[in-house]
Amino acid sequence: MAKKTIRDLNLKGRRVFVRVDFNVPLKGGAIGDDTRIKASLPTIKYALESGASVVVLASHLGRPKGKPNAEMSLRPVATRTGELLGRDVAFAADCIGAAAADGVGRALRGGAGSNIVLLENLRFHPEEEQNDDAFARQLATLGDVYVNDAFGAAHRAHASVDAIVRFLPDAGAGLLMEDELRYLGEAVGNPARPYVAVLGGAKVSDKLGVIDALLDRCDTVLVGGAMAFTFFLAQGHSVGDSLVEPDMVDECRRLLETGRVRVPSDVVVAQEITDDADTRTVSADAMPDGWKGLDIGPASVAEYEAVIADAATVLWNGPMGVFEVMPFSFGTRAVAAAVARCPGFTVVGGGDSAAAIRQFGLADGVDHVSTGGGAALELIEQGDLPGLEALRSAPNAR
Repeated sequence: MAKKTIRDLNLKGRRVFVRVDFNVPLKGGAIGDDTRIKASLPTIKYALESGASVVVLASHLGRPKGKPNAEMSLRPVATRTGELLGRDVAFAADCIGAAAADGVGRALRGGAGSNIVLLENLRFHPEEEQNDDAFARQLATLGDVYVNDAFGAAHRAHASVDAIVRFLPDAGAGLLMEDELRYLGEAVGNPARPYVAVLGGAKVSDKLGVIDALLDRCDTVLVGGAMAFTFFLAQGHSVGDSLVEPDMVDECRRLLETGRVRVPSDVVVAQEITDDADTRTVSADAMPDGWKGLDIGPASVAEYEAVIADAATVLWNGPMGVFEVMPFSFGTRAVAAAVARCPGFTVVGGGDSAAAIRQFGLADGVDHVSTGGGAALELIEQGDLPGLEALRSAPNAR
C-alpha cells in the first residue's frame, strides 16, 4: 500500500498532477470502452471539490514507440472526459514544454467551470518509458501535488509513475488506486477459504510466477485457455495443432504434482478460428491431429462451475478460450457467469477477463473488476509495484 492517499494531501489552491490510466481502445477517434476514464472520475472530482486550482491529467495510450502518432492522440479522450464530468476539459498538445504549460495556464484561467487539462500522450516521448529524470522534472513543473491513480500502469517504472515523485515530493495514491489495492489485497492477503483462482491465457510462461504465488495462498487453481495444452503435454497427451510451450512441460508437470492445479477434461477443437468453423468437443486425452484446442468443453465447464460455486474467494484472470469468436466463447461466458453467481468474494483481475465479463453484461455481479491486468498479476506475484514503491519513498511519506 501507499503510505498516503489523496485524502491526506492539501489540495486547496494547488495544481494537482494526476497520473491516470486512460489507455482506452481508440479507433478513428472513437472510444470503444470508456471504463478506465469512468474509474478515475471520483479522484478528479475529489481534487476539484477539495479546492484544487487546476487538475492536470497525464496518461499514455497505446504503443507509439516514442514519437507522435495522430491515431494515438488523447484529444478524443479529453472530449469524452469532459462529457462524463459535465464540464470543459482542456487539451494540451504536448505533455511537456510550452504547449503543456499553455494548456495548464488556459485551464487555470478557465476558473471553476473548466479547470481541468489533459496532456497529450506521454509515450510520444521515449523518455517516458526510459524513466528519464529530466523528462520527469519537466512533467513535475506542471503540478504542486502528485497523485497516482493509474493502477493499470503502476507496474511500469516509467517517468510519470516513478521518477516524477522525486520532483513532486508531495505525493499520494488516488481513490481508484486505493480501491484496487484494497480489493486485490483482500483476494491475495488473507482470503476466506476455500480460495479458488481461475487462470487462462495463452502462455504458461506468462503466468508461471503467478501460479506459484497463488499456490502459496489458494486451495485450487483452475486452468483454461491455450496454456492448458502445455499441461496436456505434461500429462502425456497429444495436443494436435494447439499452441504449446515445450520448454514449460517440466514446470507444468511440477505444478500438476501439487494436486491443486486442475486442467480441463474436455476441449472444443477446430481447424480454423472463424465464426462458422466446424467444431468438435473431444476428451483432453483424445485430441485429433490437425485440429487445435480453442475453448474448454462442457464437462470442464460443469466441473469448474461446481468448484467456483463452493468458493469463499474467487480470483479470475484470463479467458478460457478464444471468446471473441462465437464458437469458442462458451467456456469463458460460463466461467464469467459462475463467478458472478458465486456468493463469495469475487475479483476479476483485469485484462481480457475484465473485457469478457463486461461484454457478457456480468460485471455488476462481481465484487471488483480490476482496471489493470498486468499490474494485478505483478502485484499477486511480487507483492509490490514500482508505482507503489515510488509513493512509499516520497519525501512526504517518510
